[in-house]
Amino acid sequence: MIEYPSAPDTPRSHLPFSPATKVGDLIFVSGQASVDATGKIVSGTFEEEMRRSIENLRKVLETAGSDLKHVVQTRNYVRDNDDLPLFNKIYPEYFAAPFPVRTTITNCLGPQLRYEIECIAVVSKPGS
Repeated sequence: MIEYPSAPDTPRSHLPFSPATKVGDLIFVSGQASVDATGKIVSGTFEEEMRRSIENLRKVLETAGSDLKHVVQTRNYVRDNDDLPLFNKIYPEYFAAPFPVRTTITNCLGPQLRYEIECIAVVSKPGS
């Protein structure tokens, strides 16, 4: 059975996709960017946009019954290659060793976004 977890404060897009789908104990989260709860892009520095995107990811995961500690894979999209050192500095503040498997793609976003992240996670169980 496929579920589509959502809550009123889950960041949404005006585009045709779900923030997350849940199948059994797996949660698949669509790309989260620097947007507010209505889906409006909130521009800022790379660091501001990265932090807002990961906080949006956290909200989607919590709605689906998980958290950042239960992420098993991330895909990261960094608009400017020059931001990779800062990306690698901030990333371990949210994801601890041993880190989730990760793919990072650069020079791939349009001018309106500096960063986007998607993930696969497992449902968190009490005590895990």
